[in-house]
Formats: sequence, structure tokens, C-alpha cells
Amino acid sequence: MRERKSFSKVPTILEVPYLLEMQKNSYEKFLQKDVEPDKRRDVGLQGAFMSVFPISDYNQNTSLEFIEYKLGEPKFTPRDCLDKGLTYSVPLKIRVRLDYWEKDKDGNRVPSTEYESKEQEVYIGELPLMTDTGSFIINGTERVIVSQLHRSPGVFFSHDKGTSSTSGKLIYSARIIPARGSWLDLEFDHKDILYVRIDRRKKLPATVLLKAMGFTSEQILKIYYPVENIKIRNGRFYRVVSEVLIGSRATNNIVDPESGDVIVKEGSKITKLAFKKIKASGITELQIPEEELIGRVTLSDIIDPQTGEVILESNEEITESVVEQLIYSHVEELKLLYIDDITYLPSLRLTLLEDKTRDREGALIEIYKKLRPGEPPSMEAVQELFNGLFFDPKRYDLSPVGRLKLNKRLGIDIPMDVRVLTEKDIVEIIRYLLLIKSGKGTVDDIDHLGNRRVRAVGELLENQFRIGLVRMERAVREKMTIGEVETAMPHDLINAKPVMAAVKEFFGSNQLSQFMDQTNPLSEITHKRRLSALGAGGLTRERAGFEVRDVHPTHYGRICPIETPEGPNIGLITSLASYARVNDYGFIETPYRKVVDGKVTNEIEYLSAIDGEQYYIAQSTTPVDEEGNLIGDAISVRIGGDFRMVSAKEVQYMDVSPKQIV
Repeated sequence: MRERKSFSKVPTILEVPYLLEMQKNSYEKFLQKDVEPDKRRDVGLQGAFMSVFPISDYNQNTSLEFIEYKLGEPKFTPRDCLDKGLTYSVPLKIRVRLDYWEKDKDGNRVPSTEYESKEQEVYIGELPLMTDTGSFIINGTERVIVSQLHRSPGVFFSHDKGTSSTSGKLIYSARIIPARGSWLDLEFDHKDILYVRIDRRKKLPATVLLKAMGFTSEQILKIYYPVENIKIRNGRFYRVVSEVLIGSRATNNIVDPESGDVIVKEGSKITKLAFKKIKASGITELQIPEEELIGRVTLSDIIDPQTGEVILESNEEITESVVEQLIYSHVEELKLLYIDDITYLPSLRLTLLEDKTRDREGALIEIYKKLRPGEPPSMEAVQELFNGLFFDPKRYDLSPVGRLKLNKRLGIDIPMDVRVLTEKDIVEIIRYLLLIKSGKGTVDDIDHLGNRRVRAVGELLENQFRIGLVRMERAVREKMTIGEVETAMPHDLINAKPVMAAVKEFFGSNQLSQFMDQTNPLSEITHKRRLSALGAGGLTRERAGFEVRDVHPTHYGRICPIETPEGPNIGLITSLASYARVNDYGFIETPYRKVVDGKVTNEIEYLSAIDGEQYYIAQSTTPVDEEGNLIGDAISVRIGGDFRMVSAKEVQYMDVSPKQIV
């Protein structure tokens, strides 16, 4: 080995990493070949098998349990495969157990006393193996699986930029994208009513979804609006002192009962400080004029305790005639919603008025009618369809990334192993959407690299493998139900053809499986580091707009801004930057040197686009003295997508190398 000389002025802190790491790590994670079966994580092959097994027959009398899979050794070397036109692969076998069940006198499933469980190893097929150079040999030709850059699962808030209404009013919406399952869209219309769409079908008022999850109208109003108590005595109305008062105007002078001092003058705003004084003075109620109640909205039905007559229903506005009725009735307390059109918008109560369903059953039937028009809804089918939509792990999966993004975006802490939607998710998404509408939250930038992630070989193949297993599952279930299960062995039930057909199809004809560019060794490496926004579950050339193709500030050090083809694919096919790496969640990270108190250390930290947003990052060419202190009063830094000049003490990170960007 000859010594490599460097003529760069900036010292090399970090060598360029192993360039095929992304491809090789991803496939190793998929196979978990050298991991003991009981220590394998639920990803890749193991994840695909675990998501489909156990397979039970329709009567729950027999079930097929997955125990482990084994990978054999390749029959030929890569060289032989190239010469003889073969596929470089390893045999895949799974060990499964056929269990028999029966019902005990209480109707519970217990192991059968009549039949013994049978365990057997079943050959599934030949699984292509990655060579040491990161390629696959399929029928004697070298192929590369290009990694896909797609929209990460999670929740996205956006607006239509004012295009759908003539007044240019922004219409806000939220979309929940899972890794697998139905999409859920929440959107306002021009009358500010919130609607929900399931899988882009016809829209329903959003409160129908909340009711289907078990909330009553009153609970929904309580979740999204503060409640104010009004006491009625001798025909007069008194407001109970609560936090809701802050920011409202005083209708009379508020006087300290002991000292006689005026705390708040009539017509003035009640500030936080004034509210504290009111609390301290011991005032618990404030009298309000009758006019103040007109136009206010009730939380629950107002019922006269003596006659049992309903004066006003829940979520209705109080009118002058109602105020008169209240004065002469025996009602002692009102619960009113606090809607100020600034922080608390009337959108949700308007949505409830639009929603014609009364209870949970009605809401479930309404959803069923929209998704399965023309079918008669039975309560059982309705319940099953709704639970299967978002709450069944077999049919809906947010993936760990989706759960992480939801928790981060909504500021909630649902455990990472809960990969279906929960009531809390939907409640909080609606809350945040109302917050954005009132001008407080922010919408998402879908081209930000925090919202796009890399699906490398392992994940792409796992998805295909799962599709094959689901096809196999149907056949196994039918054989179990129809056939002679008592005498059958596991290999009689399992037909692995659909699984291997899915794998073959993926390597042979998938858009991301490409014939390797072998012009020279460099073009081989760049081909393996390529990222494509095309392919299944990605964009199409015709649909992709200008924004998706453009260079984004978060590309810095993560995606090369130069290397992209000219022509229809510009910006859709890109390359990983030289120092970048992909983390466990599929987000691209780039290395930075940590700066402490204006001194550059040699400690390296990798940051993703989400984490790197809030830091002051200096360029690698910033002058530094022998001790590593930054020189100069003002130093040029990046923060978010912005450039600023800050003092040396404020700098938090520094680029690793001038060639980090490419």
C-alpha cells in the first residue's frame, strides 16, 4: 500500500466511510443469518413470518405455528453463477408445528387430547444472496436494488395554499399515512366544518369517527372546549371564577370585598395578574348581565328539575326567549362552552351540528355505509370493519417510524410497540388541526428530509416477502378447513410457490431492481448508493412536481445536490452524500464535530434532518487556532434553512469536511 498524500488546507478529521454500508447492513438486517433463532428481532424475514403466523383454520380447531427459519449454504460461488447463468442463492427452510385444539366445557380453546402436535421442517425455496460487493446475481446477470426515498409514515398537516376558494382562504388538512393499511384524511371545508375521509372515499363529519370510537357528543365538546359554570339565583346570573376569565372583558367593576379597591375596571381586559388578584381576594362568583348569555352555547341539555322539561338541548345557542325561561325556571346551574373565535374556534361544534348520528351504533353504521355502499349493515359486520380499519395489527401498521413521528409531532408518549392508531392519536390530531387553524401550529414541509426516509433492499424485499406469505396463508387456511387435517403433515398444507414467485418477481421485474452499471468500478459504487423517489409506493414521473425535485436545505451533507440525471428524472433520482449514513429508522444522518464554548472538539455526532434543525452549525473552513478555538468575532453558521452571523460561544457544531456536501 502506498501512502496517500492530501494537499487539502483543512485537516482530515474523518475518513470517508465504507461506501456500500447502507446496502450490506440492510440485507444483513433482513436475513439475520448469524443470529441465533431465539434472539432474532422482529424485522426482515423474522418480521414477515411473525406477522403472518400463526395460521388458524376458520373453526379455530387447528393452527400452524412458526418456530424458526434456517438458511443453508450457497451451492455455487458468485463466479460460477456468473459463468453458468445461475442465481447466487441460499436454501430457506422453516420449522413449523401443527397444533390441534378443542373446546372445554366453558368454551375455551385447549390443546386437543385426541391428536398430537406435529413438528416439521419445510423447504420454502432459494433466496438470492447479496455478494460481497453489494450486488445480486440473478440468472447469471449482476443486478442492484436501488434504495427508495419515500414519504415516511406518520401524520402530515398541510393547506391547499388558498387555491380551492375564490377568497384565497387557506383550507387546512391532516393526513395519517401508515406503513400498511388505510389512509385517514381530516380536512376542513369552506364553512369550517371538519370532515374525515377513509381511503379517499366520500367524506363524513369528523365527529362520526370520534363517536364510533365510543365518545358521546358531550364528551367531544368537553375535550375541545373549556367549560364555564354559570349559577342562577333569584333570576340573576353569576359566573363562577375560573381560568376562562383570563383575556375576557369585565362587565362590571370587580371590587376587592375587603379593601374596597377596584381590581379590574368595567370594560377592561382581565389579565393573568388581575386573575391572580381576584382569586387571592376570595371572590368566587361575578354577576353578569343577561345579554352576556345570548349567543353562548350549552354543553349539556338544560332541564327544568321540577317539570322535567328540556329548555335547551346540548350544543344549542341561548336566545333571548331561553334567557327569560331560565329566569322563571328552577334551573340552578348552566354549563356553557367557552368559544372566543380566536383560540377556541366554533368548527367542532358546527361539525357536531352537521353530524346526524346519535350514538356509537349510528356512527359505526354511517362509516360502514360509506365504505361498503349497498351492503346491509349487521352490527357484527359493522364492528368488525371498523376495528379492522385502524385498530387491528394484522391489517394496520404504523411501523416504528410512524409511531415515533406521531409521538414527536403531537407531543404524546404512547409506547413504541403500539403500532396501531389509538383514540388519543385521533383526539390529538384533531386538536392540533384546530390549533393550526387558529394560527398557532405549523404545517409540514413534505420535502423536508425529516419527512422522507430511505427504504433499502432489506425493507423492500421484506414487503414483497410478506405479500407472498399472505397469498400462501389463504391457501393454507383453505386446505386446513377442507382437507383431512388429522392425517396431514405441515408440508402437505404449505405451498411455498406464491412466496418464491413474489421474490422472483421482485428481483426480475421491479422498477428498483436494475441491471448493474458496469462501465467502471466507480459507476458500480454510485449505482449502489443511488436513491430513487420512483417505484411502488413512491412517485411517478408525470405526477412529481417541481418542489419534490428541487434541492432542499436539509439535503446538506445527506443527499448530493449535484449528482442527478438531466431529463424527466431530474431530482427524482439522487445519490447519498459521501459522509452520510442511514439510521435504524431509515432517516439520513450526516456527521458533525461538536463545538463546546467556542472550542472545536474531535467528538463526532451524527444528526438527522429533524435533530439538526435547531443547532448553529459552522462551516468546515471556519478558521481555527492550534488549540481548536474558533477565530473571529462573528462566525457564519447555518440554522434550519437560514444563514446567520453569531459569536464563537454560540456555535454548537461544525462540518466535518468541505466535501461533506457532495
